[in-house]
Amino acid sequence: MTETATPRRTFSLRSRWSVPVAVAALVAGAFIAPPLIASAGDHGLPPVTPEALLAQVAAAQPTALSGTVVYTARLGLPEIPFASAGGADPIVLLGGSSTMRVWSDGAEKSRVALLGATSEYSVVRDGAQAWTYSSADDAVVHYALSAADAARYDKLSGDLRATTESPTAGALPTPEDAARAALAHADKTSVVTLDAQTTVAGRDAYQLVVTPRSENTLVAKIVVAIDAVTSTPLRVQAWSTQDTKAPALELGFTDVRFATPDAAVLAFSAPAGATVKDVVVPLPDESAMAGTAAKPTPGALPDGVSVTGTGWATVVTLAHVDVASLVAGDPAALTGALGTKPTIGSESAQGLIQEFGPSDGKGPGDKFKLDTSALYQQLTTQVPEGRLLSSALLSVLVTTDGRVLVGAVPAETLRGMA
Repeated sequence: MTETATPRRTFSLRSRWSVPVAVAALVAGAFIAPPLIASAGDHGLPPVTPEALLAQVAAAQPTALSGTVVYTARLGLPEIPFASAGGADPIVLLGGSSTMRVWSDGAEKSRVALLGATSEYSVVRDGAQAWTYSSADDAVVHYALSAADAARYDKLSGDLRATTESPTAGALPTPEDAARAALAHADKTSVVTLDAQTTVAGRDAYQLVVTPRSENTLVAKIVVAIDAVTSTPLRVQAWSTQDTKAPALELGFTDVRFATPDAAVLAFSAPAGATVKDVVVPLPDESAMAGTAAKPTPGALPDGVSVTGTGWATVVTLAHVDVASLVAGDPAALTGALGTKPTIGSESAQGLIQEFGPSDGKGPGDKFKLDTSALYQQLTTQVPEGRLLSSALLSVLVTTDGRVLVGAVPAETLRGMA
């Protein structure tokens, strides 16, 4: 898509997809709940229990598809002026509706394109490498493994396929076992029912409804529509206790086709004239991949981190946070709270952190020309305890003494804990 004359804006690549990732987490979270009510088969679909439906999802093979997805956020956040200029900067996902096109071969190749009125932002994956492209900046970032790590990745992938096809795989838990375990695990925090069967993107679907048992949470329910034929989630809705008329977050197909996309769609080619930046992403050390790396004592938390409450009413508190540096976009600001340097799987990952971390005393906000301080002021309000971000699904309180309290609970709960 060719950019027309619009204000030039940039945004940190580290946080471009934080909101979609949060929505994906809602999908995963929706698959952890206990069986209670069976479907009445009101759309002609066979009756099914939540446990059986989850087993079908667990047993389903990845499916090739292409389609259009609409994402809508009604979080009750203040309008962000520079997020409404018609561009495809993912910051627009904080409010309003956005359209995305998705393609996948059901294996290791996929493309997602966030469409704006005047630009496009794309993420393309091919196995262990990926590309991002912003037409607004005419910039490409290529993420790939080193040659040694790429060879190790190929070997690990081959070993996994061999294990999956081996007769000994029968010793692994069945989908039914996995479904029962997931349901039993969440029995103390959630209740699951099946809502009326529905149609999404022209396809019949079951609706799984996850309702928190706690009354001290902003989340009223999570509703997942699951394709009756492929067991693919077609739509996810997160409802808030603050609004019973419309979901606070909604991500769903408006059209979908279950067929392998054309190879040209899944192949990435940098547009002529675009700047290209290569980033080497480290593969975790073998000990970490095998799960043999040193692990913290179960239940132990880093100094400065505390957890209050359980389930949906959980509140996490970080103490000793350098709030000014954090607002400036410096990830090292959390070091004081976590009591350690940030790592992402191996020592070699530090180079990647430094790539996107601060340099010369400046944070990514300076590097990518995003006024993070202005964004912080825009999204939060002054309260006696500090500054408060209050949304339909999440509350964040930054206190004057350098603590950060986060939870899917009412703002009054955090203020009372401060």
